Amino acid sequence: MIFRKAVESDIDQIWEVLQYAIARRKSDGSSQWQDGYPNPDAICNDLNNDWAYVIADDEGVLAYAAVIFDGEPAYDDIEGKWLSTDDYVVLHRVAAAERSKGMGIATHFFKYVEELALSQNVHSIKVDTNFDNIAMLKILDRLGYQYCGEVYFRGSARKAFEKLI
Repeated sequence: MIFRKAVESDIDQIWEVLQYAIARRKSDGSSQWQDGYPNPDAICNDLNNDWAYVIADDEGVLAYAAVIFDGEPAYDDIEGKWLSTDDYVVLHRVAAAERSKGMGIATHFFKYVEELALSQNVHSIKVDTNFDNIAMLKILDRLGYQYCGEVYFRGSARKAFEKLI
């Protein structure tokens, strides 16, 4: 497995991974990602902004997320309080391929992002998720992320978490 920036030739596989994640959210009873987002335009935007990252193996993409060091404007208006006000990296659109089930691939992705952040002297990772995304909430808890409050995206509240590294 390798953690790397996504390239244009990954787009179709990334979209397959996201479609699987969208279906999983639905089957888990979550309302997250059930409104036409994320979509292929979001992937292209991530690529164009140099935010798109994957974990891949010889068979292709295992996991995908946008890894953003430029800040997240929605995080400026948290109902609650972040652990720090320092520079941070944010993850959006975290998704794992069906064939990665049981591999702990999302955990690996977060660990790789920690290494990337530290290599850029960034010591904070912020992330948000839907209240009913139980799988992500469990991952964040297991990895030591602390609940900081609520942020709003596209008119909906999200649980916001931060981890200092």
